[in-house]
Amino acid sequence: MIEVSGLTMRYGDKVAVDDLTFSVKPGLVTGFLGPNGAGKSTTMRVVLGLEVPLAGKALVNARPYASMSRPMRSMGALLDAGAVHGGRSARAHLACLARSNGIGRARVAAVLEQVGLTGVADERIGGFSLGMRQRLGIGAALLGDPGVLMFDEPLNGLDPEGIRWLRDLLRSLADEGRTVLLSSHLMNEMALTADHVIVIGRGRLIADTPIDALAGHYQRDVLVRTPDPARLTALLDTHGATVIPEDDGALSVRNLDAARIGVLALSGGIALAELSPRGASLEEAFMRLTEDSTEYRAGAGEAIR
Repeated sequence: MIEVSGLTMRYGDKVAVDDLTFSVKPGLVTGFLGPNGAGKSTTMRVVLGLEVPLAGKALVNARPYASMSRPMRSMGALLDAGAVHGGRSARAHLACLARSNGIGRARVAAVLEQVGLTGVADERIGGFSLGMRQRLGIGAALLGDPGVLMFDEPLNGLDPEGIRWLRDLLRSLADEGRTVLLSSHLMNEMALTADHVIVIGRGRLIADTPIDALAGHYQRDVLVRTPDPARLTALLDTHGATVIPEDDGALSVRNLDAARIGVLALSGGIALAELSPRGASLEEAFMRLTEDSTEYRAGAGEAIR
């Protein structure tokens, strides 16, 4: 597990992480979400022992990560795919990490195959694309065959095939009972990959919940099908609803919940074929949750000419 308790981190007058507490459990892909500047990367750096917090603690399997003699065997992490020596080959880079953690050369070869870099294993990293560097960083995280994995924006630079490969990899790791923490701004991918989400804003915890519960908490509209859409629309309009016809003849109804729509239709003698509440997408739910925590918001000014 990853356990963060009462974590507080400050840079000068700026509070980056503010009394943050959460745990990341095995067997799940946990999404770590928040606007830019929310404190996600800072929290991950504290987990790895790269930053010393002002207060609180972060533990991996009940121990500080920095206290482990062979830490890559307990947790693998990718924070910055560019943090590599460009003059080394991919094989040499992984071999160096493996030796420092008592990992054999056979594992290096296996990981290179797993991340799809066997064909370029002896080429210099300086000539790699961002996507290739991401694959190498993911390989480094997998090197010790750890039970806990942590990735910060690993999808950056990956092509569609690479994104699908990583999605399947993360799911398989969780299915094996490993703990997986994934930070990403790509909400569509997070919706496909994550089981659970932790959302922070301005360094504070906003939500810690299963992903389905997060999106389902925010009702977007109610999908209604009826043989008499014109009469139902007129009725609902008089009760403050916003009714929008859909291309297939159904009605999208906002500002009234499904129960109220059903009661009104019954009172008006209007038959209903379908009455389905529709929850917000993960992106919509995220935007609503974090609207008061966004530090960097673009204006709607005129285009620059």
